[in-house]
Amino acid sequence: MKTTKTVNSCDCDSVNQELVDKVKKKFPDDELLGDLSDFFKVIGDGTRIRILWALDVSEMCVCDIANVLNMTKSAVSHQLRALREADLVKFRRSGKEVLYSLSDNHVKEIFEQGLIHIQEDKKGDE
Repeated sequence: MKTTKTVNSCDCDSVNQELVDKVKKKFPDDELLGDLSDFFKVIGDGTRIRILWALDVSEMCVCDIANVLNMTKSAVSHQLRALREADLVKFRRSGKEVLYSLSDNHVKEIFEQGLIHIQEDKKGDE
């Protein structure tokens, strides 16, 4: 059974200005936060998550990804383009084949940490 989490709000009228100033000083600029938001939008798509999952296991060509995900090559290519534009996947040519993989260890770590976080959250709901 899933439980609902309650968010508590602050009833105080005073502001800890020292803390507020400290946080504001470390706050990234709006452009960087916008880029971060765009990053999470790209990986927030279910199909792209499935592609990242497949590429976390192994480098693959479009045909193999399409077969694993039971999708058309065209649909997979469309999603791979979005992942490439976000620098989440890269490709290399091997003869006539184009093989895709996660772009670097950061992508792999972000993906795997997300999975760990979700699995921990599910264990807490049991």
